[in-house]
Amino acid sequence: MNAKFLDLDPQWIRKPKQVNVFDDSIEMITESGTDLWQRTYYGFSNDNAPVFQVMTEEKYFSFTVKTQFESKDRFDQCGVAMYLDSDNWFKSSVEYENDSIQRLGSVVTNNGYSDWATTDIPATVKEMWYRFSRRESDYCIECSEDGVNFKQMRIFHMFHGADSIVFGIYACSPSTGAFKATFSNLLVTDCLWEAEGD
Repeated sequence: MNAKFLDLDPQWIRKPKQVNVFDDSIEMITESGTDLWQRTYYGFSNDNAPVFQVMTEEKYFSFTVKTQFESKDRFDQCGVAMYLDSDNWFKSSVEYENDSIQRLGSVVTNNGYSDWATTDIPATVKEMWYRFSRRESDYCIECSEDGVNFKQMRIFHMFHGADSIVFGIYACSPSTGAFKATFSNLLVTDCLWEAEGD
């Protein structure tokens, strides 16, 4: 398998007002007050971020994308997503915190409850690659600063992710900000997450 993401007929969930889809990239301007989060710790639910996804029944694949972001307000974020429904989804991104740090992390939401795993990185980082891989109902997310050397961020299970799924990209600004997010080098390939023992 070796296909361009944009050739696989991606569809919007909550299409943003300002977006340009080119032959090999996507540019979008986020809208303030948009986010994905369910219940845990904060007690609230935010379910209004735009997501651009393709559907697949393929059980073994990897999706790679480069993100570039001009984030500048707290919680600004863009990255990869698998939005099955409001109670079951995954996202990974760099989330802006302040002039010093950002949080490179991921959220897994199963049955209406989100978690959040992060590591702090410098606020000067303005691009990040992601590789999202599937092995049946188990998943792996990796990141890279150069698109060559990927590091594992987490392995996780989706309770409702064993059959047909959707996956793609997202961007949002949970606070009062808005920024430009650019996605390029979007490619779906054979699974690059090796099985245990390989």
